[in-house]
Amino acid sequence: MVKIRLKRAGRKKLPVYQIVATDARSPRDGKFLEVIGTYQPTAKPHAITIKKDRVIYWMQNGAQPTATVHSLIRTTGLLYELRLKSMGRSEEEVTAEMEKWQAHQNERRQKRLVLKSRRRQAKKEAEGKASAEA
Repeated sequence: MVKIRLKRAGRKKLPVYQIVATDARSPRDGKFLEVIGTYQPTAKPHAITIKKDRVIYWMQNGAQPTATVHSLIRTTGLLYELRLKSMGRSEEEVTAEMEKWQAHQNERRQKRLVLKSRRRQAKKEAEGKASAEA
C-alpha cells in the first residue's frame, strides 16, 4: 500500500519535512517513491509547497495520505478543488470558487491574528498592573 506522508529533514531543532509517496512498510526516513512537496513548520507562517498534479496522480492510484498530510493538503485547498471537479463543475466555476475560498481563508487568518494580538496586549497590561501593585 502506498502512503503519502512526511519525511523529516533539516537539522536539530529546525525541522523541514518532505511530503513523499512511499510504501507503508518503509521507515519514516527510509526509501520513498517520489517527493511531492515540502513543509516548513518553523517558518512564519508555515510554508507548504505541493506539486498538485503529482498528489492528484498518487491519490487517484490509491495512495492514502496520513492525517497530518491530509490536513496540509486541505489547507492548500487541493481537496476542495478536487471535490469541485468531481461534482462536474467547469474549469471557470472551479477557479471562481477557489478564489472565493482563498479570500475567505485570508479573512479567517487576519481575524485570528487580530485576536492573538489583543490577547498579547491584554496579558501585557495585566502583567504591568500586577508589577505596579507589588
